[in-house]
Amino acid sequence: MGSSLGASVSVPLIAIAAGLAMFGLFVLAIGQNPLEVMAVIFDGAFASAFSWQNTLLRAAPLMLTGLAVAIPAQVGLVMIGAEGTLALSGLAAAIAAVHAGGGAWSAGLAALVAGAAAGAAWTALTGVLRAWRGMNETIASLLLSYVAIALFNHLVDGPLRDPASLNKPSTLPIGDAAMMGAIPGTDLHWGLAIGALAAIAAQVLVSRTPLGFAMRVAGGNVRAARLVGLPVQALLVLACALGGVASGLAGAIEVVAVHGAANASLLAGYGYTGILVAFIARHQPLAVVPVAVLLGGISAAGSLLQRRLDLPDATTQVLQGLLFVAILASESLHGRLNWRVRPVRTRPALADGPAGQA
Repeated sequence: MGSSLGASVSVPLIAIAAGLAMFGLFVLAIGQNPLEVMAVIFDGAFASAFSWQNTLLRAAPLMLTGLAVAIPAQVGLVMIGAEGTLALSGLAAAIAAVHAGGGAWSAGLAALVAGAAAGAAWTALTGVLRAWRGMNETIASLLLSYVAIALFNHLVDGPLRDPASLNKPSTLPIGDAAMMGAIPGTDLHWGLAIGALAAIAAQVLVSRTPLGFAMRVAGGNVRAARLVGLPVQALLVLACALGGVASGLAGAIEVVAVHGAANASLLAGYGYTGILVAFIARHQPLAVVPVAVLLGGISAAGSLLQRRLDLPDATTQVLQGLLFVAILASESLHGRLNWRVRPVRTRPALADGPAGQA
């Protein structure tokens, strides 16, 4: 138990250090001082109250998109389609908020419910394809993400476009009254609190409930799960749906707390960055919160790098990519070098029925 806990902490830290080292070499190669670049990233992420505000605003959707990967991982699935789910759910939230009757509270609540429902339904399709048709969930989720983004672009630029949105196609605005307010005493919206509470709830579900135990058993050994009578196929679909709720809430919150409508600004890469968040957190829902803050800070520092050092803000994306490479390599090497600590299972081999024909 102690060695497992130590590995859960040490492996990501070593991977982050390795990623930073590789980023330092990259910075040297482009003629910059790595220490200076790191200092600017820290300043842009954590050095002031304004930096913290930008960091936490970016961390809020990353908490939810990280959970969209971490929850299905409990049953052994690698899901990478949160970007499309976020966009489609944001569109559903915008439509619901515009057409909801009643006051501002009902419009905001309708947007959150519609976003969560759309995310659950869309992501559950991947679970259905995996459980009953044997499709690889990574490929299925990625392809469905492309379909979701295409549908989003078609509807926003076509049937649902606000005629007043000239240069930037957008749906009808939901109105200031339906917008999510700020946490009292801060300039941060309530989406940050929702993301943190969702992570806590997911951690309790995974580690403290019979359902969470069943999910982990199904993810660890499908044959054993079947022998004890667990409904493995239903658990796969349920885990996907719960992950979809998380990414759906991320899309809805971006609409009701930031943009006020569904437009191309929703496609900001939060779904893709959520994959990195979940892997660094080793698919532990509660660990998603600090990792989301870290990566949110890195993302927030991009504009400061551009102003101070004349580096493109995409430099931070290079850092995120190197961190992803490092964390994947660390999982593989740790599993090979230390047999006593088993790596996270990412692919159940369904042995019975159509799902076993993948």
